[in-house]
Amino acid sequence: MKLDPVSIEILGNKLTSIAEEMCLTLQRTGRTLYVKETADFCCALVGLDGKFFAYPRALGVSGFVGLDCTTTIEAVGPLQPGDVILTNDPYRSKGLATHLPDLQVVQPYFHEGRIVAYGWGFLHASDVGGKVPSSISPSNHEIFQEGLQIPPVKIMRSGKINDDVVLLFTANSRTPDANMGDLKAMLGALATGRDRVAQTVAQHGVASFLDAQTDLVDYAARRARAVLSKVPAGTYRFVDYLDDEAGAGLPVRIALAVTLAGGNITLDFTGSDPQVAAAINIPSHGLPHAWLTLRILALIATLDKGVPINAGLLAPVSVIAPAGTIVNPLPGAAVGVRHAAAVRVNDALNGVLGQALPEHMPAASGGTIIPVVVAEPSRHGHGQNVQVVEPMVGGTGGRRGHDGADGRDSSISNLSNNPVETVEAETGIEILRYGLRPGSAGPGQWRGGNGQAIRFRILQDDTFVLARGMERLRFRPWGAHGGQAGASAGLVLYRQGEAPRELGKIDLLPVVAGDEIEIRTPGGGGWGDPFQRDAAAVLADVQRGLLSLDAARSEYGVVIDGQGSRQAVDAAATGQARAQGSKGIGRFGPERDAWERVFKPEHLDRLNAALFALPPAARSRRRKQIFAAALGGLPPEFPREPAADAALADAAGRFEASVSELVSAVSATSVTH
Repeated sequence: MKLDPVSIEILGNKLTSIAEEMCLTLQRTGRTLYVKETADFCCALVGLDGKFFAYPRALGVSGFVGLDCTTTIEAVGPLQPGDVILTNDPYRSKGLATHLPDLQVVQPYFHEGRIVAYGWGFLHASDVGGKVPSSISPSNHEIFQEGLQIPPVKIMRSGKINDDVVLLFTANSRTPDANMGDLKAMLGALATGRDRVAQTVAQHGVASFLDAQTDLVDYAARRARAVLSKVPAGTYRFVDYLDDEAGAGLPVRIALAVTLAGGNITLDFTGSDPQVAAAINIPSHGLPHAWLTLRILALIATLDKGVPINAGLLAPVSVIAPAGTIVNPLPGAAVGVRHAAAVRVNDALNGVLGQALPEHMPAASGGTIIPVVVAEPSRHGHGQNVQVVEPMVGGTGGRRGHDGADGRDSSISNLSNNPVETVEAETGIEILRYGLRPGSAGPGQWRGGNGQAIRFRILQDDTFVLARGMERLRFRPWGAHGGQAGASAGLVLYRQGEAPRELGKIDLLPVVAGDEIEIRTPGGGGWGDPFQRDAAAVLADVQRGLLSLDAARSEYGVVIDGQGSRQAVDAAATGQARAQGSKGIGRFGPERDAWERVFKPEHLDRLNAALFALPPAARSRRRKQIFAAALGGLPPEFPREPAADAALADAAGRFEASVSELVSAVSATSVTH
């Protein structure tokens, strides 16, 4: 290190404060609920290597610490004072942007004619074109359907707005005024960073400022390695599933092997499914990308609460993500709902690290993040009003010594909920209920967190509701160390004169005035045997309305007598109930148990190895054929609809035979060539 420890501490805090002031500027001047309330944005200071050396600790989206601006900066050529780069292109920015609504801006900060740092900001825009309002549809099968792709271009040149870029940008959005309001807020945030960097350089000198960039990152890297070196060395494996490709089709498998040694960690996604013709692919470019590594950052920051938040946290991390997989798609793949797969990657990391650190790691979180969006006729003229209603999440997983948090998510989402009053003022909906979802927590000695439930009424005709990223309708959040799975998700439409309809996943749902929508998110998984849970804690959940009397008895073996404030645990009856032993739905739930009786992990490994020997265009087709042969004799809604043991065994045999046939064909072809 070039600077002394005191100078590093002073500059580290000062530079972090600059990034946080940039965020405050953006939030306070932003136009839309995405920015003002949901806080789907962030700002940071970028070093000459294109990576973040100062990042907010408590403002905006926390997980993008490891993004890299290098490709975006190099794409536009020489930079002058007052230039600002704009992009939203996941492929041309090499993963700086990961879906098209995320607008990224980068500005060079000069001192005496040379660049000494860059400012960065991003926010989620209301709409950037594409086939649906808000631009995000899980059923898109290529990025060209998802909206306007903006390669790295200069939105400002020498301090003047580039009107040609603005015209192209606004002409391709349903919400041009809202977008420009948010974009100008980002430009204001970059200007705040520029001024504060100039003040810091004037106070501490340019040499110290440049030294701090590298020293802070190196310091964070050393502390990250120190944390990881305490994790037992070895290779650990875990598999998890997305429900399907986009409300239809086959489940999508994410396989992960993690190797820890000497303070370094390697994440190997070999065995994960090929990319899909849906918008859930993660454009990581095979790098230690934020969407693949957030759980590692969380682990390090949890075990070392004072570690600087910057790119150094990822220095010990390497990634193996074969090109063409769900976690590293080839250019052109749709990516709009990439957060759905990123949440599942997070769950897989949680499952892996839970083997190495059972005392620290929780069970699975709710495993879904659902930005509920309403698109309605504008009340102020032509066009549409496109707003996020709530970013719905589930509960967190239980962990040793602690229940999961109710109605919050500890995976990749730290978005704020929107105040009901603000939503109703900004949109034509009425929120009837927004709160916790009783009975959704996974049972455990330390239970999972309960999910959320929202019910709202549509007040305008010609309105659409979008709820992209819905997951855990088929495969529940899993428990750990004897804990049980949490409840699955659900969505119900209530229409006057009709029976309530369970809709499952939706893309673009047309609704009329008077319709009501209810969305229920999953609870987190439980940790430990539910029959070991403190009976007083079970009683407290019953009294809070989070658990029914029947569930207290069936899930926890706790018998409660009395009514209201006079309720009490019947110790004798509880002892008798618990002596019979804990039952329940199991760690993963009956759906995954049934799925893996047919599609055994070892056969899925063989299948994916064989698929990647085929041309990319043939992989999805061949995979569907093989699964169809196995699923033909099972119920249409399998695995949510149970099947007889004999039918499961027959299907498993057909699947194994089909996989063996493909492996033999691939082997013969490779020998021939």
